[in-house]
Amino acid sequence: MEQGNPTVISKFPSPTEIGNHYAFAPDAKRLAAEKVGLDYIALTQLPGYETQASWRVEEERDAFIEKHKLRFLRKYQQRAIQRIQEDALKGATRFLFEMATGTGKTLTSAAITKLFLRTGNAKRVLFLVDRLELEVQADKAFKAYLKNDFTSVIYKEQRDDWRKADIVVTTVQSLLFNDKFRRFFAPTDFDLVISDEAHRSIGGNARAVFEYFIGYKLGLTATPKDYLKQPSNGNSVRDARETERRMMLDTYRTFGCDTGEPTFRYSLIDGVRGGFLINPYVVDARTGVTTQLLSDAGFIVTSTDEDGNELEEAFAGRDFEKKFFAEPTNRAFCKTLLQHGSRDPISGEFGKTIAFAVSQNHAAKVVQILNEMADQLWPGRYNSDFAMQVTSHVTDSQKMTVNFANNNLGGHSSFEENYRTSRARVCVTVGMMTTGYDCPDLLNLALMRPIFSPSDFVQIKGRGTRKHNFAEEMFDPARRAEMGEVKKTAYRLFDFFANCEYFEEKFDYDEELTLPMPSTMPLSSGGEGGDGQTTGPGGIGTYEHFDPDDVVSQVEQQIGADGMRIDRELFRKFEAAARADTTLSDLVAAQNWEAATRHVIEELFDKPNDFYTLEKLRKAAGVDRRISVRELVEKAFGFIPGFKNKAELIEDEFQKFLADQKPEEADRIREMRYFFEAYIRDGHVRAKIDAGHFADLNVNPSFTTRDLKEVPAAWRKRIPEYIKDYVSLNPFL
Repeated sequence: MEQGNPTVISKFPSPTEIGNHYAFAPDAKRLAAEKVGLDYIALTQLPGYETQASWRVEEERDAFIEKHKLRFLRKYQQRAIQRIQEDALKGATRFLFEMATGTGKTLTSAAITKLFLRTGNAKRVLFLVDRLELEVQADKAFKAYLKNDFTSVIYKEQRDDWRKADIVVTTVQSLLFNDKFRRFFAPTDFDLVISDEAHRSIGGNARAVFEYFIGYKLGLTATPKDYLKQPSNGNSVRDARETERRMMLDTYRTFGCDTGEPTFRYSLIDGVRGGFLINPYVVDARTGVTTQLLSDAGFIVTSTDEDGNELEEAFAGRDFEKKFFAEPTNRAFCKTLLQHGSRDPISGEFGKTIAFAVSQNHAAKVVQILNEMADQLWPGRYNSDFAMQVTSHVTDSQKMTVNFANNNLGGHSSFEENYRTSRARVCVTVGMMTTGYDCPDLLNLALMRPIFSPSDFVQIKGRGTRKHNFAEEMFDPARRAEMGEVKKTAYRLFDFFANCEYFEEKFDYDEELTLPMPSTMPLSSGGEGGDGQTTGPGGIGTYEHFDPDDVVSQVEQQIGADGMRIDRELFRKFEAAARADTTLSDLVAAQNWEAATRHVIEELFDKPNDFYTLEKLRKAAGVDRRISVRELVEKAFGFIPGFKNKAELIEDEFQKFLADQKPEEADRIREMRYFFEAYIRDGHVRAKIDAGHFADLNVNPSFTTRDLKEVPAAWRKRIPEYIKDYVSLNPFL
């Protein structure tokens, strides 16, 4: 019970099993006391890096970091680790990180692994993944980050020597096969188990592997659980979205997050606003055929049966390449992709791309069409290897995913000398290369199939959000120095089935789920009485469309900093719930803000299904500061148009200061404004000023002693006094 996730037992545990549980003796105090700086990984990669001359010379520092491939934690990653330290000190042994694709879950995991091994809270760490390509990817990262202090192995490659390693990486399927985890491992072999993409890697039977080992547990996921609601149909276990919803909620409970709040969260919107991720440039392209498939009526096909009766069948988007086949439509997809896809900024060739197809057969068709078109566009450049099928039935498909990420699929491109990029430009896949696949130089994604799962949509579009410097792949130092940084600033998301529109406008985030209607609709074909023949098992069944098809509608849109609706939906749900609460509406109408605030806290916060909290809603709204419950209510009921950020609030307060204090030193207003902001924003500056330790500001990066001296002497004291008397610091803490 103390360690969380208790299970029912059907027999008395053996002395060995009891002893295993007592063998887990964490030292939470030592774990919490370990200092984790932003250079926590870099200190393992190159101990004493800060004493080297190239590091000390600021002009040479970037080249020094690149040469030694040093990795530094970002502040939000550091905060995630601190949350584990804080929660562990309170007795927690299970943690869950909800971090968007591209925000560095593996680097964060490496730092956590070092933390636990270094403090003696783990003698060995197990890193679980659910796909073979992620196994290689993770092991490569651990070696790059931690090889000087710790050893990492892939279990299947070191079946006899894994005990000599500090970190063991494996797929959960490998341990499940023939009950291997029970036969070859003791429950005490791993003191920390990290589950990558936890909602997948510990689902179903895989849970047994995860729970078998005694010790700390950390789950990682890029998929928020807040998209899916309880179904209204009791049989909805057959609904894929309900299965997904239950799987996500079960994941949160497994990690002791019954409230629905993970140990740490960093969303796609957070990443975009922090400058670490990129939102897509969406190209919504629809052909004549897909426009009909996506319409309410569907693509109507009329035929006659053997008795001469007229039959009608409507095919929908979900029938494409399953029951409805159209090569001209596939050709229109490929033509649009090649005409409008982003190019590699250095070589000028077509940018690296992943296309998502309906099925293995569909993927093969798309590959053939792309290679034919590439041969026409670039004669002699490719040998049927411009596009490659990367699906589970293809030999060495797992290795192909690794080679594509390493710019070696099909060999190296010859477009630009001394520039390393893959010869193959497009990988066409179905279910691979989605969850956790890391290929930062991707420039195009193509959705050649409809998507109905919000978590699948989040994962797929997440493949392109990572930033990249293409100059890193240039081997010629002179050329690299000449071109400087060549940054990836955008990626194109080609949407041929209106998936973005579906999740932005049509997907019902709020209503209870009902079972979907059959994808092929039987329609009446008889007389006016409505008792005529309908298409059924004996209907058309499948249909192949041969008429020419081309794109008839193409709309392009750069997604802004607020992200897509799927990325910001939680706050809208809260606003709707607040407005639907009649008691709250009455209190707001009477402007009884104190009672309204109390009502929200007591009746809307921390309730089943949604588990609204101030912090959760702040992040969903994309606000960079604390917000109050009253502000939430005012925003929900339209009293304020939005939440001001820190900079806007500080500017408001400074204007009030000027109006009230009327300083005469007009030529020093800018310096006073800088001091005013630094005192509010930076707790370290505030503490040093209040204590009179002005000399300590010399080593402060945001506000120095020199900055303080620029402020008129009288105001160095009066500004802090004014802020203490008239400005609430709570929003800025």
